[in-house]
Amino acid sequence: MFGCLVAGRLVQTDPQQIAGDKFVFNLPDYENVNHVVVFMLGTVPFPAGMGGAVYFSFPDPVAGQVWQLLGFITNDKPSAIFKISQLKPGEGGEHPFGMMTVPQLASMAQVGVSIEPLEQLVQQTPVSGATVCAVDSFMQFTQKMLDSLYNFSSSFAVSQSQMTPNPSEMFIPASSILKWYENFQRRMAQNPHFWKT
Repeated sequence: MFGCLVAGRLVQTDPQQIAGDKFVFNLPDYENVNHVVVFMLGTVPFPAGMGGAVYFSFPDPVAGQVWQLLGFITNDKPSAIFKISQLKPGEGGEHPFGMMTVPQLASMAQVGVSIEPLEQLVQQTPVSGATVCAVDSFMQFTQKMLDSLYNFSSSFAVSQSQMTPNPSEMFIPASSILKWYENFQRRMAQNPHFWKT
């Protein structure tokens, strides 16, 4: 049902099933891993209304297993990339693995997938810095595009006294471009997908 790709070098498609709705991948040599991709194999979809919460656990013989929520996958979003290189051991929160004893070697981290209702998945907050998301890169692109448009159009700015009359050309006040720029930034910050409606 699931696969796990580690930094482009190790693909696992046979997680250990530790409960009917919980699966675990072992990650050897996790210290040298920056990103992990968790994906659906396409053979078995999630049941209707369900998805998979993705967790990460460092090997920690002192604190025991501490699981950190990375994000989730669904039938509509069948894969996700997570950045694990900046995560810190011992930081975590509530997780569905509870008091289960998940066999873990001292030198291996683990990625866990827990099948949960979609409405529950979208309300969970992943650990900071784990999600590598297309929205982030889209927002970066949008910000660069906005900056470029504003800088380009501002480079043609002239004062009214410098303008030469030209009846065939239209002029747009720089203040209107600045207002559009600020409004677009504000709307992107509130909802990166506002432009789709």
